[in-house]
Amino acid sequence: MALNQVTVSVHHVSEAVAFYKGLGLHLIVHSPHYARFVCPDGLSTFSVHLHREGTFQPSTTTVYFECAQVDHAVSSQKAHGYVFEQDLKDKPWGWREAYLRDPSGNLICLYYAGQSRGYQRASTSIS
Repeated sequence: MALNQVTVSVHHVSEAVAFYKGLGLHLIVHSPHYARFVCPDGLSTFSVHLHREGTFQPSTTTVYFECAQVDHAVSSQKAHGYVFEQDLKDKPWGWREAYLRDPSGNLICLYYAGQSRGYQRASTSIS
């Protein structure tokens, strides 16, 4: 099994498109109600869809985008007006992370894991 994409709800697709293109994602599908991006490194995709009136709930999900040059990525985003809730910080588990929100309030983490990979095989698996 492989993760194909993650989709988050947004208030305005056009604002979300500008935000995520600014982060460096490549737009591959765009309609008034939906947009899909491919991540520049790898095969994963990320989507946004317009919430239906009266159904929007604040997200409790955090979307993580790994950046090999996270310090440069964060400073570049700041220079382009992106506001971070938490600046870059080295975490005890070995990751370097910074957090910001998209225009609809979805929490986004830009990070670098280095040698602390989260997908190293565990001794047990889930079927």
